[in-house]
Parts: sequence; structure tokens; C-alpha cells
Amino acid sequence: MFEAVDGLVAEHAEIEQRLADPGIHSDQGLAKRLNQRYAELSAIVRTYDDWRRLTDDIEAALELAGEDESFAAEAVELAEARASAEERLRHLLVPRDPADAKDALLEIKSGEGGEESALFAADLLRMYTRYAERRGWKTEQLDANESDLGGFKSVTVAVKARGSSEPGETPYALLKFEGGVHRVQRVPVTESQGRVHTSAAGVLVMPEAEPVDVSIEDKDIRVDVFRSSGPGGQSVNTTDSAVRITHLPTGIVVSCQNEKSQLQNREQAMRILRARLLQAAQDSADADASDARRLQVRTVDRSERIRTYNYPENRISDHRTGYKSYNLDQVLDGDLDAVIACCVEADLAARLDAIEPQ
Repeated sequence: MFEAVDGLVAEHAEIEQRLADPGIHSDQGLAKRLNQRYAELSAIVRTYDDWRRLTDDIEAALELAGEDESFAAEAVELAEARASAEERLRHLLVPRDPADAKDALLEIKSGEGGEESALFAADLLRMYTRYAERRGWKTEQLDANESDLGGFKSVTVAVKARGSSEPGETPYALLKFEGGVHRVQRVPVTESQGRVHTSAAGVLVMPEAEPVDVSIEDKDIRVDVFRSSGPGGQSVNTTDSAVRITHLPTGIVVSCQNEKSQLQNREQAMRILRARLLQAAQDSADADASDARRLQVRTVDRSERIRTYNYPENRISDHRTGYKSYNLDQVLDGDLDAVIACCVEADLAARLDAIEPQ
């Protein structure tokens, strides 16, 4: 059982030796990737060590049970602990989405519902920002297009982990389940009759791409500059600092106007463009893969309505997993753990079903 773990234990030891070499850390990108892989393998190695130790302890307890009956009861307890470690190790060995080790970029866009939808997009941004704070992650707003009442027509934010994360605990590994259409039911601030309206906002979650992940040649992009503008088209900048980048081979267009410097806006736009290109490559690979592989890698269809936020009932409902709770106020304050956990469990079950014989 777990024959494949031996190779992973050897890889873990090799990476540990490489990380001990000071020269490795002169390449921050390489050092980050090695640390991420080391954290992933460390969880497997620790669990495997626990499983082996418990196996040895069970054998010893069974040998002593002939002389002392209390060891027989101890063997039963040890067997239960080993079964738990075995299940945990089995989950850790399930093939993961390669992007699960990455940080995330979130794009939130208002949809049907006009100004109310833009205000809801702002509520979603706050929810994710508070969730990131709870997990000790760092957030950075890359670009935003505000509405007249202080909402967002669109906003892009980067979510980064501080240091190395355990497998499945990185920003992208958890936030990727948030991609899709989010529907809200509430009385809009613009509604004078007090009637409940339904509107929606879309969330796109992408793994943040490193420059080494995506190669973008200068000849493949067109860069246009223009003046930044605020709500209602009012000019908030008298210089051409805003940047629009068009990736000619794919037609993907990214614009940024948050920063006062044209160079800073270009750097932010390139970050978003790299993430979109990496996501497009992943989506293409998923589409070409088998049904089983698609289940392993992507269980969320961004085009579908994934969740409803009902304010009158203080209820949140996830339409993919059937999760429902009546603590919407807490969820909007960043308490997303239970909601996302249901998605993680459903995704893991789908991936296990895809690789195990029926």
C-alpha cells in the first residue's frame, strides 16, 4: 500500500537539500516554487510517518496482548487512528490542480441590476477581503471602475498568501470555488417602495501567473494610453496614465487606471493579462481532456449561477453543493470557511470517484 509515497519521500529530501543551499534563494521564483512543493510534500511525509508508526505500534500491541489483555484494547484504538491517517494520506495523494499552489486574482463585475448590482459587487469585494484577513492573506487592489453610488462596475484584486501554505490552503486552491454568478435578493437602496429585487454579479478567479508561467512577446501586444476617469466620467487625472493592453493573438484586452504612474498601471495590467492567459490555457486543456480529468481539475462552471444571498431571510444557498445556512451577515463579514469547505469536499469526492475503480 502507498508504494508511490517512497518516491515522494525521496523528492522531499532532495528539495530539503536544495533549499539549504543559499544560492537557490538568489532566484526568488525558483525558491518560491521549491518552498511550495516542499510544503505539499511535507504534509504527505508527516502523514505517511504517522501511518507507519501506528502500524508498528499495532504489531507491538498485538504481540503483548497475549500477556496483558489491556494491549488488545490499545491495538483497537491504534487501528482506528491508523485508519484515519490512511484516509488522510489517500486524500493527500489525489492528483491536484497544478494551479492549486498559486496565489489568486479575483475579478468582480456587476451584472443585471444596474447600480444595485454594482453595490453588491462592492459587498462581495469586502467579503473576500475580510475572508483573506481571517486567513492571514494579503490583498492588493489592482484596478477598479467605480459606480456613482460607491459600488463597482468592475474591480480586480490580488490575494497572496504570506509564506508557504499547506496543500489545499493557498488562495487559489480555496477561492477558485467562488468563480461564477452570485445572485442577491434584497431591497435596493435605490428602491423607494421597499420591494425585494434580484440582481447579480459575476466573479472570475484566476491563478496569479509568474512571468515564467506565461511568455508574452512585445510583438504580441498593443499598448494604448488614456486618461483615467472616475464615476460619471469625471476626469481625475490630467495625464495619460491609464493603460490598455491588447493581446493580439487571443484578443484579450486588459486596462488599468488605479495608479498615478503609467508604468505602474502597465505592470498591473501585465499581471492581469498573464493570469488571464494562464487561465485560458488551463480551460483549453480541460476542454481537451477526458471527462474524468475535467472532474479532477475543474468542478465549477463560471457561467452558472452558483450562489444566492437572501437578505430578508439572512440566508445563503450554494446551488452546487446544496449548502444552506442562515448566517448571511457573518458570511458577508468574511466567515466563508463552511461555505468553501462544502465545495472542497464535493470536489475531492469527485476526484476520488474519477480515479478509483467502480
